Amino acid sequence: MSIRFTQRLSRLIRADAHGIIESLEDRALLLKQHLREAELELQRKRARIATLDDEAQRLTEDAARLDRAAERLDDDTRLALEGGRADLARFALRRLLPLQREADALRERIVAIRAERERLEPRLVEQAEEFEILEQRIRERLAAESRTEPAFGSPLATAAADEEVEMELLRRTQPARADR
Repeated sequence: MSIRFTQRLSRLIRADAHGIIESLEDRALLLKQHLREAELELQRKRARIATLDDEAQRLTEDAARLDRAAERLDDDTRLALEGGRADLARFALRRLLPLQREADALRERIVAIRAERERLEPRLVEQAEEFEILEQRIRERLAAESRTEPAFGSPLATAAADEEVEMELLRRTQPARADR
């Protein structure tokens, strides 16, 4: 019988654990934690956009470098053909064509990066504005709670408790006097 009682007690405690934990948590701390998490998410998105910008810049420089090399090889091909040297023109073209394909691939990647950035930027701006509003609301709520809830053990909390005790004592003694 005692085993069943302890089993029931342990089940009851486990079943209500979430409620107990929730009642113990400080709402102000939860609000601050959620605010920090939202701020970290904004920072991650800003970092992602900065990474995209850096990658686009690097790829643009690489594409420009490849374009300059391709121009030189194109000039070499033209000169070889003008000089009647098809073998030299073939040699230059073997080197030119892969460079052009690589430069084209880099430009396609740059376009994709810019499209992703254009997709992310408006959402980031919107979320930053929402974050500022949320932050202001949380600060106002925390300030209001700190004004309405005196700190534990403060003189105001003690004075209010004493006044309440006196009022309750008067209410309880009043009916007793009316009966006499």
